[in-house]
Amino acid sequence: MKEILIISNYYPPEKGAAANRIEQLALKLHQNNYKVSVICPLGNYPKGELFPEYKGKFSVTENRDNITVKRLWIYPSVSKNLVVRIISVLSFSLSLFFYLLFKKTPEKVVVQSPPLLLSFISVFVLSLKNKKIILNISDLWPMAAIELKALKKNSLSHKFSLFLERFNYKNATLIIGQSNEIISHVKSFFPEKKCFLYRNFPDHKVENFDLIFEENQPIKIFYAGLLGIAQGVLELCEKITLDNLNIELHLFGDGAEKNQIETLFSSEKGKNIFFHGMMERNDLHEKLKTFDIAIVPLKVRIYGSVPSKIFEYGSLGFPILYFGGGEGETIVLENYLGWVASVESYSDLNFQLQLISKLSKSDLFEMKKRIFDESKNRFSLDNQIQYLMKKDVF
Repeated sequence: MKEILIISNYYPPEKGAAANRIEQLALKLHQNNYKVSVICPLGNYPKGELFPEYKGKFSVTENRDNITVKRLWIYPSVSKNLVVRIISVLSFSLSLFFYLLFKKTPEKVVVQSPPLLLSFISVFVLSLKNKKIILNISDLWPMAAIELKALKKNSLSHKFSLFLERFNYKNATLIIGQSNEIISHVKSFFPEKKCFLYRNFPDHKVENFDLIFEENQPIKIFYAGLLGIAQGVLELCEKITLDNLNIELHLFGDGAEKNQIETLFSSEKGKNIFFHGMMERNDLHEKLKTFDIAIVPLKVRIYGSVPSKIFEYGSLGFPILYFGGGEGETIVLENYLGWVASVESYSDLNFQLQLISKLSKSDLFEMKKRIFDESKNRFSLDNQIQYLMKKDVF
């Protein structure tokens, strides 16, 4: 049996798209006769504190669904204090550095990027050991950090991040990227680098359409995921207009904006907006069966970013209201998944909401069934993995 290692900053039982995405890759490789192992930090995300089962531990080795998971020490934090955040990143970085340097690793290794520092350390050590390095790029950093105003252009931190980014591209054996924009970006620096598109398709194993039709109910739009800066959910709640519309907005998740969003509900602006907190993935999917439309927002247009929620909820049969710009717009429009509002234009978003409010529940239900049926082949993780294996990526 072939062996492969995956290095990631996130892995279940942690929540969120990043952890789910890496777990799906690990499980799919295992199903294709790979012996898969994962290196990640002790579970702490998204709250920035160790889960109870990992407190007091320096490292933990687990078996999760036939995947060997090695969790290394981290000083977790989601503090806004820059020094504390740096200490947190460095803690796992050092654990990872010494583990990779002194422990035996498989010949093939998938390295998740970002975070840049972790991917740099992985690529640096693995290149010294002549491993096949498959760099899996889900977002372009530091470019995304500049667009989100989390990093100042031409600052020392920016220049250092650029060095890490270029080093990773140069020394990776090959690159898989979640968008065509990511691949174009890499090719602009290293035209000869072998690059492959790897979309963040889900693996729900939902064979039969099971969303529920409710006739005399408002149209329920939902957001499920991280309540962070990049998503801009707080601003979304503040600026959308649902007055006199047959629409409710439901939020599921956790993150930096959670407390401010909860405060919003006590005001008049919170009318027709409902917050349900964080739910387990399977419980969430069960809850959503009576809902109608998934909204996928980004605070600004982030070059290279394609939110995995487009594929996840499209595969379940939900129409998408996309509000993030970039390649995501093209995917929604070309696959007839729903509606697109111009990024950062709340007037356009509110216009799209007015159009949606005029739809009947039966029209939406037929739309759901079509999207579910068409997404089976268009967003197939199995087909994608088989294609990449034929290309000798893994």
